[in-house]
Amino acid sequence: MLPLALVGNLSLDLIDGGPPRTGGAPFHCARALRLLGTRATIVARCAPRDAATFRRGFARLGLPATIVPGTATTTFSFSYEGDRRLMQVERVGDVWSRADVEAVPPGGWVHAGPLLRGDFPAGTLAALARGRRLSLDGQGLTRVRATGSLRLERDPDPELLRHVTVLKLADEEAEALVGGLDPEALAALGPPEVLVTFGSRGSLVIAGGQAERVRAHYVSEDPTGSGDAFSIAYLAARASGHVPVAAARRATALVGQMLTGRSR
Repeated sequence: MLPLALVGNLSLDLIDGGPPRTGGAPFHCARALRLLGTRATIVARCAPRDAATFRRGFARLGLPATIVPGTATTTFSFSYEGDRRLMQVERVGDVWSRADVEAVPPGGWVHAGPLLRGDFPAGTLAALARGRRLSLDGQGLTRVRATGSLRLERDPDPELLRHVTVLKLADEEAEALVGGLDPEALAALGPPEVLVTFGSRGSLVIAGGQAERVRAHYVSEDPTGSGDAFSIAYLAARASGHVPVAAARRATALVGQMLTGRSR
């Protein structure tokens, strides 16, 4: 298996008025990696005052992580209506520079998990892609970088996708970027592999001029982090030699396993 890495801001998630929960792509991806039994380099960022909390979370998962000190921890408050997420941005986290990603080892596959637009500027993504295959979460293309009700906007900087091999979108992000799920419009975004996830209901894979829907059994559980879990499970499968549709099937199964495990 080729080397695997993930980079992103951590978050504090306030769900349905409850106490803060640890979140962000590095943490949710780490939970998926534990289930997969796969190792990866994890580089995460948060405010210094929150670092101890996140380190304990990674320690409980048995996965080491490098935590880069930031000035603020991204914070969200949200609730769910089924798979529909109602979300507020309470605090905006830091922007990653080229120097911040120097801890990522060369080669293999790397997943960038932004929480908002601007977390990873085009130059930083170019640095991550140098000598690696880069996966990017579409949150970094569509989520407006401002506090208040979460808003999605289209027309991101095209340079953000120039070096991306895999683009992972939630269905609402696909709607914001191209107005729907048309495979030709999604393929025209540029990355060779475009994935659209539908919460616990599977995914759409667009690669090699083909589009295929990967089905899943609906699981009525809190889907927080399922998109991150899908992304890293997909990359782990691709790094192991699986073709895109087979990798998406494995990732979909992993998400179902995670969500089912929450109900036990």
